Amino acid sequence: MTDWPACEQRLAEGIKEIGVDVGRPVQAQLIAYLRELSTWNATYNLTAVRDPLAMVTRHLLDSLAVLDFVSGASVADIGSGPGLPGLVIAIARPRITVTLVESNRKKAAFLRHVRRRLELDNVLVVQERVESVETDDKFDTVICRAFAAAGECARLAGHLVAPGGRFLLMKGRDPAPEMADLPLDFRHVDTVALRVPGLEADRHLAILEPGLI
Repeated sequence: MTDWPACEQRLAEGIKEIGVDVGRPVQAQLIAYLRELSTWNATYNLTAVRDPLAMVTRHLLDSLAVLDFVSGASVADIGSGPGLPGLVIAIARPRITVTLVESNRKKAAFLRHVRRRLELDNVLVVQERVESVETDDKFDTVICRAFAAAGECARLAGHLVAPGGRFLLMKGRDPAPEMADLPLDFRHVDTVALRVPGLEADRHLAILEPGLI
């Protein structure tokens, strides 16, 4: 049986340690999202992490650790899976419009369910392969978590980044070797080492921008 008060406490402590501006109402909504994820995961295997307490660290706090690097009014989460980090960003920053791109039918169904259940009017779900997504409205921030190597991410989803926007790649180990394979229309601006409270594994965020090197 899940100890939800322990999940709430771990989330609150982790948010304080990260230092992001996420108040109690948002924290409650994040736990509501986690409850939905835990329930659906039992049937549909949306994530390999089974324990909700571990999900707080490996999913919620991991996603919140990049929050201050997200800029602009529109975000696209590529290969969103069960909504990571896109749903977390949408819940924490309700003024940002977040588009979740996910081709898997069951995962996209879960994303639509959470959108309805939590009344997330700032969320759009696009059930397509990212390279097939066509839009005249480019995104201020495009982000992906464990989707593909940096060069492949830029080639598949680079067309979605607005001029002056940024492409954020959530990685484990330092992705420096991947930067040599970037397409010419993207440049590597910085890689930031992140610390996720309670997580011993390495976490990095690579920041790319469109434009010739």
